[in-house]
Amino acid sequence: MISAGIIGGSGYTGGELIRLLLHHPEAELAFVYSTTRAGKPLNSAHPDLLGVTDLLFTGTADPGVDVVFLCLGHGNSSEFLKQHTFSDRTRVIDLSNDFRLKEDAQFGGREFVYGLPELNREAIREARHIANPGCFATAIQLALLPLARAGVLRETVHVNAVTGSTGAGVGLSPTTHFSWRNNNVSWYKPFTHQHLGEIRQSLHALDADSGDLLFLPMRGDFTRGIFATAYTPFNGSLAEAERMFLEYYDEAPFTVVSDEPLQLKQVVNTNFAHLHLHKHEDVLLVSSAIDNLLKGASGQAVQNMNLLFGIPENSGLNLKGSIF
Repeated sequence: MISAGIIGGSGYTGGELIRLLLHHPEAELAFVYSTTRAGKPLNSAHPDLLGVTDLLFTGTADPGVDVVFLCLGHGNSSEFLKQHTFSDRTRVIDLSNDFRLKEDAQFGGREFVYGLPELNREAIREARHIANPGCFATAIQLALLPLARAGVLRETVHVNAVTGSTGAGVGLSPTTHFSWRNNNVSWYKPFTHQHLGEIRQSLHALDADSGDLLFLPMRGDFTRGIFATAYTPFNGSLAEAERMFLEYYDEAPFTVVSDEPLQLKQVVNTNFAHLHLHKHEDVLLVSSAIDNLLKGASGQAVQNMNLLFGIPENSGLNLKGSIF
């Protein structure tokens, strides 16, 4: 069994990791670290775990676990690793944005590999430490990677993507209150979102001449999921584009190309990414749908753990979605 620890287990991504690891056939949850809830049961933060586990949050981290997941706010993972020591054999999977860019990938004697399996599967298998991608970054890259590899992203790509309230984290803010979010929609960080750096990095790794990317993120009136649309000029036929996508994702167990237009509920509570292609005159539209807490965060982190330890990529991730 793989012994696993979680740092920062009281938030949304930490809670999802707890649920996944408690039911993983080849992993054992050794500890869940929290500075604010040490000594309290896990169900004090995650009431749905009542009756599932008797584990308590702890204020100390076991340095000898096989893998540790860092579910900390952006900028806090690097500070935590400065202040805490783990064994040389402990793998680190970080869910913040601290190590995603190449200039940040070397830290404290560790080298972090960017953990998007559909882009870096073989490098992940050989890696020691993983920088888990961002949620928007995952949805958008999966919509564009086959086109970048084919060298057809020569012009500007326009992306609109809407995310649920869990994307903002468990902390309250004016735009996460129910009374503000309910029956409401708005954009934020237009064209400047922090995930743009890692998206551009991946696209340029496949094609250094990829065009610019204009991204408008939006807040939606729901809790989970991301629905993204990306469109750009495309000279080929729809059938040619579909072949690119089917070939690129042929061995990707969680990325599926749909013949029918997407709806968000198809992927909520699953680790799947669903894609759909549509062509209008000379413009190709790619739609992408994921669960921001699973394929966009904790599910993908477990997928990366599976690859690191050489076990089936879908272990512990055959989750039940619901369309109603």
